[in-house]
Amino acid sequence: MSDHLKFYIDGAWVDPVAPRTLDVINPATEQSVARISLGGAEDVDRAVMAARRAFDSFARTTRQERIELLEAVLAEYERRREDMAKAITAEMGAPSTLSRNAQAFMGTAHLSTAIEVLKNYEFEEARGSTLISREPIGVCAFITPWNWPSNQIGCKVAPALATGCTMVLKPSEVAPLSGIIWSEIMDAAGVPAGVYNMVNGDGPGVGAALSSHPEVDMVSFTGSTRAGIEVAKNAAPTIKRVHQELGGKSANIVLPDADIAKAVTAGVDHIMNNSGQSCNAPTRMLVPRDRMDEVKTAARAAAEAITVGDPQGDARMGPVVSEAQWNKIQGLISKGIDEGATLVTGGAGRPDGLDVGYYVRPTIFADVDPDMTIAREEIFGPVLSIIPYDTVEDAVRIANDTVYGLAAYVQSGDIDNARKIARQLRAGQVAINGPAPDLMAPFGGFKQSGNGREWGDHAFAEFLEVKATLGHTTA
Repeated sequence: MSDHLKFYIDGAWVDPVAPRTLDVINPATEQSVARISLGGAEDVDRAVMAARRAFDSFARTTRQERIELLEAVLAEYERRREDMAKAITAEMGAPSTLSRNAQAFMGTAHLSTAIEVLKNYEFEEARGSTLISREPIGVCAFITPWNWPSNQIGCKVAPALATGCTMVLKPSEVAPLSGIIWSEIMDAAGVPAGVYNMVNGDGPGVGAALSSHPEVDMVSFTGSTRAGIEVAKNAAPTIKRVHQELGGKSANIVLPDADIAKAVTAGVDHIMNNSGQSCNAPTRMLVPRDRMDEVKTAARAAAEAITVGDPQGDARMGPVVSEAQWNKIQGLISKGIDEGATLVTGGAGRPDGLDVGYYVRPTIFADVDPDMTIAREEIFGPVLSIIPYDTVEDAVRIANDTVYGLAAYVQSGDIDNARKIARQLRAGQVAINGPAPDLMAPFGGFKQSGNGREWGDHAFAEFLEVKATLGHTTA
């Protein structure tokens, strides 16, 4: 077990004001792998004020200076990428291959994308005699989750650095080791003192202090809708900008002209990736009612082909992140059975042979009514609800009948038909027939899935204020 009891503030590793520790639990072993300190309002104030002092000079850096800084961060990140992957596996249970090729890779991806966007980003434009300029918003507070930890840090830190902002990061206290490595990377890369700061802690102790701090100009939060509401409430008295990427209950519409076996298998594999702990996971699969038997057969085969076990080994699916998460998922699986959904495979309890670790059976429910709890609540685990529909219009209505709107998916043998359906879906990102990820595509949601966008050039706008200077150009 290792100790990481200091915070990174003003370019140095410092002790917390009041010592208080928390064990970091490996979800595969249920044993502590590290200890961190939990900060409080005084630690937050130290970090925020360091960021405030650093802002004026960093905001005046040139485009080239920030490109060179990001390149130094990227080089150091690449040097530590294997360390990042190992930390993510230990702290939240992602299988080693997933940690290396997806989880840790996303830090590289966001830094590289920010560099490319920054090279040509238009910070100023003339409209007649008026100059429209986009200036860094100021001190930013980042509150990030445990499910894709390096990804969510990277998609905030990279554009903030690129646009000239300073920042304070609070990683999830459940999975803080990746945030500590990010801080070591920023230090080694030579990020100026105060530009980047990190305070570990929980929501009540650090998250609330950050989101309410009067010297924070913008808070970017990724997490549950419930927690996002609290962040917005805390931020309201100081009228700071609030960017949020929240929950999801994404619909995956399998149209009648799709290859059913292929579409269902891909949909099952997608949701089981990362043990179902992705906010954009396609957790509601909508299928033609008269194809339900065929769908059940394909879904059962796909789920039962997924190996569950030690994330350090060859298993495709590791544990979920914590005992609390495991208990929540078990309760919702029981709710699905109690409310009359057909349990196709999986179910309550750990998979056979796994008596230690927060492992969940890959679970498929079919014949799910849209009003059932498992069709409406975000489960955040490897649980798929298959919902029948009678007409395509009915499918679109069911897909949109949710408080969430983060992502949606369409499977079809006719691209024009798929495009028609995609235009009708109320979601921030719609994927047709399983495309590759697009790092320049804006990521964010409609409705209670949040506001604002991350990734690519759209992310820059979140960190910029727009200024109009009239009379800037004279005839």
